[in-house]
Amino acid sequence: MRLILKYGGTSISTPKHIKDIAKHIYTLSKQNQILVVCSAIGGITDELLEKHQLIIKGEKTQAKQLTEKVIQRHKLLAKKTISNAKIRKNLLDNLNSDFKELVALTDGMVLLGEVTPRSLDYLISFGERLSIKIISSALLDIGIKSVPLTGKEVGIVTDSNFGASKPLMDTTRFRVSKNVDSLFAKKIVPVIGGFSGADQHGRVTTFGRGGSDYTATIIASCINTDEIWLMSDVDGLMTADPKIVKEARILNQVSYVEAIEMSLYGAKQIHPRTFEPLLSKKVPMRIRNSFNIKNEGTLVTAYTDAATKKTVKCVSVIRNSGLIDVRGGSMVGVPGTAAKIFVTLAKVGVNVMMISQNPSESSISIVVKKTDLEKAVNALEIELLGKIIKKLEVTPDVAIVALIGSGMRGTVGVASKVFGAVSKKKVNVVMITQGSSELNLAFVVKDSDCGSAVQALHDEFELVRQTSEMDKKI
Repeated sequence: MRLILKYGGTSISTPKHIKDIAKHIYTLSKQNQILVVCSAIGGITDELLEKHQLIIKGEKTQAKQLTEKVIQRHKLLAKKTISNAKIRKNLLDNLNSDFKELVALTDGMVLLGEVTPRSLDYLISFGERLSIKIISSALLDIGIKSVPLTGKEVGIVTDSNFGASKPLMDTTRFRVSKNVDSLFAKKIVPVIGGFSGADQHGRVTTFGRGGSDYTATIIASCINTDEIWLMSDVDGLMTADPKIVKEARILNQVSYVEAIEMSLYGAKQIHPRTFEPLLSKKVPMRIRNSFNIKNEGTLVTAYTDAATKKTVKCVSVIRNSGLIDVRGGSMVGVPGTAAKIFVTLAKVGVNVMMISQNPSESSISIVVKKTDLEKAVNALEIELLGKIIKKLEVTPDVAIVALIGSGMRGTVGVASKVFGAVSKKKVNVVMITQGSSELNLAFVVKDSDCGSAVQALHDEFELVRQTSEMDKKI
C-alpha cells in the first residue's frame, strides 16, 4: 500500500514520542510505501504567532527572547532524540542554518516594526521546516532512508493569498507526483512539512491553522494513495465530546460529508478544507491515535456501508459564541438587506457561523465567535443602526448544538425527538437551522445549558447502543 501518515504537533513533541513514531514507520515501511507529513512541534506555531504580535507592539527584546526559546527547544529535542553522533551533528548543522535565517528574519521585522501577510507566512513556516528535519533524522537513526522536504520543495504550488492560500492543483499534481515517485523508487521515506507551499513566484504561503491535514490530502490526490492516516492524540471521531458525555464512544466509520459536518461543528480532529482534494479521488482516511496504534480509529470514506448509513452519528457543540438579533420594520421586503449586514461584518473581519431569518423578514439572527461579538456589534451600529436596522439585541454566551448523521435524511420526526429531548431538561432553544442536505440539525442554547442539551440528545438517540451495534456489524 501507499500510505500517507500525518502527525500532529502533540505526537512529535518529546524524544520518546518521536522514537516511537520512527519505530512504527519502520514496521510499516517493510511492506508499504510511506510518506510522512508533519506539523510543527506542539506549541511552536503559537509561539511564532506570539512573536509576530510582540513585533507589532514594538516589544523587541521579548520577541528576540522568544526566538531564542524556539531555537533552544529544537536543539534540545534534536540532541535527546538522535543517538548516532554523525546523524546528530548533521542535523544540528542543518538546524543551525535555519536558526540563523530565523534570527535574521526576526531582526528585519524588528527593524521595520511591522509584519506583512507575506512575511508572517514565512515566519510561521519555520515550525514545520524545523520539525521535519528532526523527524527525518530520527528515521535515519534507526536505518530508514529518509529526506525532509518543505511543501515548496515537494512541489506544492499555491495562489498568492498569504495566510489562507489554495493549491493550484494541476501544477501541484505534476510536480508532487514526479518528486515523490522518484523518492519511492529509491526506497526513501519523504518527510514533508505540512501547512505551507509556495506561490508561482516561489514565495512561501500557508494554508491557515489545521493546514497540515490539508497538505496530506493535497499530496494524496497527487500520488494515488491507498489510505491517509491522520495521527494525533485522540482515538478518532466520537459520538460526543467526552468532556461533556462520559459514555461517548469512538465512531467506527463515517462518510466524507458527515466528517465535513463534524469538522464544521467543532470536531477539532479535522480541518474542513482537508476533504477538498479527496472528493474526486475518494481516498479513504483514518483518524488514529499515535499513542494508541492498536486502535484502528475512525475510517472516513466517500460512501458509508449499509450498516452505518442509516444512523445518527454524533452530537457536536461549538461554545464561546455570541448571538445578535437584528430587527427593523424597514428590513421587510427590501432587497439586499441581508447582503448589507454581511458586507458590514466582512469588512471588519467577522465570520458569521450561523444565520436564521423569520418569514416576516423583520429580523435576522446571527451567531459569531464570542471574541468577534463586540467588533460585530460596533460595526452594525455604526453602519446600519437607525437606517435599515432599528434595534440590536445581543446574547453574549451561547453555544451551537448540532445533531449530525446521514440517518437524518428523509426521516420523519427527527426534529420532534430533538426538541422533545431538550425540553425535558428544561433547556430553552433560542435559534434553529437545518440545511437542505438534512445531514445536520443545529440549534442555539445558552452556554450554561449546552451540557444538558448534548447529554439529552446522546441519550435520546441511543448513540452508545447504536455505535456498539454498528461495530458488531462491521
